[in-house]
Amino acid sequence: MDFAYSPKVEQLRRKLLDFMDNYVVPNLGLWRKEISNGLEHPQCVEDLKELAKSEGLWNLFLRTLDASAPGQGLSNLEYAPLAEIMGRVNWSAEVFNCSAPDAGNMELLHMFGSTEQRERWLAPLLDGRIRSCFAMSEPDVASSDATNIQISIRREGNEYVINGRKWFISGAAHPLCRFAIVMGVTAPNAEVHRRQSMVIVPFDTPGFKVVRNIPVMSHNFPGGHCELVFRDVRVPVSNLIHEEGAGFAMAQARLGPGRIHHCMRSIGQAELALELMCERAAERRTFGKYLHQHANIAEWIAMSRMEIEQARLLVLKAAWLIDQQGAKGALREIAMIKAIVPRMQTTVCDRAMQVFGAMGLSPDTPLAELWTWGRVLRIADGPDEVHLRTVAKQEMEAAAERRGATLPYMNTPDLI
Repeated sequence: MDFAYSPKVEQLRRKLLDFMDNYVVPNLGLWRKEISNGLEHPQCVEDLKELAKSEGLWNLFLRTLDASAPGQGLSNLEYAPLAEIMGRVNWSAEVFNCSAPDAGNMELLHMFGSTEQRERWLAPLLDGRIRSCFAMSEPDVASSDATNIQISIRREGNEYVINGRKWFISGAAHPLCRFAIVMGVTAPNAEVHRRQSMVIVPFDTPGFKVVRNIPVMSHNFPGGHCELVFRDVRVPVSNLIHEEGAGFAMAQARLGPGRIHHCMRSIGQAELALELMCERAAERRTFGKYLHQHANIAEWIAMSRMEIEQARLLVLKAAWLIDQQGAKGALREIAMIKAIVPRMQTTVCDRAMQVFGAMGLSPDTPLAELWTWGRVLRIADGPDEVHLRTVAKQEMEAAAERRGATLPYMNTPDLI
């Protein structure tokens, strides 16, 4: 495995870093002010999108991007260091048309969408003219097990009729959000992994309603985490993605790269937290010493650096495996990073907040927000427990295949 940056990626890294420093970071104050004043989508984001597109910093993911489509179409391994840079500002991924949930939806439509669906929905997504959401989680079931999904998608002639409720749907409050990809049950009596299907529901469809934007950890995130209601929502059969019964398999294909994108951005957020911690530790004095001269603070700095490096290497390995074997071949590594990286992020941010003292709890630094997002990711896209279960299951399957092979290493006498 070679994780060295290619000349192409190194050039894009430098270009992206310059763009962040010259255009994104100077707009942080304006973005916060406009969000605080109730503007759901600051104009500065749209202005930056046009600039990023003109500089070729656009659609940096999606390895199989069509040659005619706008963007770079990098592999997961190539995209990783770029996503890390974007992660330093939580809203900047949208500037480069690389934000969730659109990235996953673009991949889903690219892999499984019909020609009509690609023309109507994928093309404007790739161009950054619209946004979308992915409606999977439900309030009445444990949605960490997708086989529990209950929302009804019933066929009537040339239409599907949808009834049910979804919640914590990211991006549904964005003013540019134009459609939802809804996962629901089309065949309740089929084999458990063939009951679900996905359909496209335009936001202007009668019977569809965004009920509320649910605060998360007492924060309202731009784009939101919304509750949606579907009451006799009717869409044409042509809005079905791929085929009936393929919903579960498509969800797994979509979530693999999506989870790794979150982890890539988290690495960048943890890096920023460590940089801030070091700045603070170098300038503040207590009891006659600079903070970094106190043994416990020095240990926090060292541990944070080691934990970030460990997490980054595992993320890069997972990215490499997805490129080589697909999401299924990287199942264990995806599960591991999804459990490891958010914990690392919250730990590093917590240390940085402690070094800053009361200021670290305030909006004067991004640390509280970065900690909050790390905590959210321990549940979003599957809770830690689901990913740990996946890792343990694979370990036990491997142990079963080599059972008895470790006996020569035991010091117990032979039993006769």
